[in-house]
Amino acid sequence: MDATAFRTALDAGEAMLLDGGLSTQLEAQGADLSDRLWSARLLADDPAAIVAAHLAFFRSGARVATTASYQATFEGFAARGIDRGGAEALLRRSVELAGQARSLAAAEDSAAGRPPVRRFVAASVGPYGAMLADGSEYRGRYGRTVAELRDFHRDRMAVLASTDADVLAVETIPEVEEAAAVAELLPQVEGAAAWVSFSCRDGAHLCSGAPVEEGVAAVDGRPGVLAVGVNCTAPEHLDELVGRIRAATPLPIVVYPNSGEGWDAAARRWTGFGRDRVDPDAARRWRGLGAGLVGGCCRVTPDQIAALAPALAGGA
Repeated sequence: MDATAFRTALDAGEAMLLDGGLSTQLEAQGADLSDRLWSARLLADDPAAIVAAHLAFFRSGARVATTASYQATFEGFAARGIDRGGAEALLRRSVELAGQARSLAAAEDSAAGRPPVRRFVAASVGPYGAMLADGSEYRGRYGRTVAELRDFHRDRMAVLASTDADVLAVETIPEVEEAAAVAELLPQVEGAAAWVSFSCRDGAHLCSGAPVEEGVAAVDGRPGVLAVGVNCTAPEHLDELVGRIRAATPLPIVVYPNSGEGWDAAARRWTGFGRDRVDPDAARRWRGLGAGLVGGCCRVTPDQIAALAPALAGGA
């Protein structure tokens, strides 16, 4: 991993458009994601579908592809009979597939005579709760110590940091202890650099109930932490959350909410209706409040990401 170019973009204060819900696009392409491994199953079963989903977001203007490794863990793969070597290969493949999509997008730009775009690959590091596959990333309070969570994340982060990814996306973190574990690990993993984003239950608290400021404090100023923010959180909470985060840290802020629907872990499906959609007006507000990296998470489509592009560029 070489995060130099990504750091440079952040230091320049660029507004950077992220992708949306990878699983959402995979389902739109016909994939069945009811498995406990979620989109990570397709790393072995249908890698071409993952490339196509990443490419759909790049075509929509996203500059960052977040890999299909969110639910890819040694424990999860072992439960499917995949040994350690096979698990490492699939983790690496997640980055390779996003890189293939980036190359295809660059080739399309060249063929169309469009100016080159600097695109990035963010290797997703999902929370401990994602491995449990029971919705724990929206509750937190796992009952695990910082040391136990550090041990859980160490090897997977090391594998992903040894790839050609530009940054780690440590995402959907619901509790302070897990954020602290990741922050302690980053300096120990050669080449690792990450954004850390939290799942939040309202405009002031992580899903575990801790104030968002405590989560920010656990990573603020730690080596290897490039940005901090919120993801897979209902969009109506983002205005307050961005304000609280900006008051707590000078780090760049990353935001990519879900549609506002709820996750039914037993049925493995989203429920309800998106209330405040991820739209250009929202993107302009979040940018104005201090968010530099803006996109969407679950249930946010390539069309919605395309609509955000002019808003982040200062257009109408």
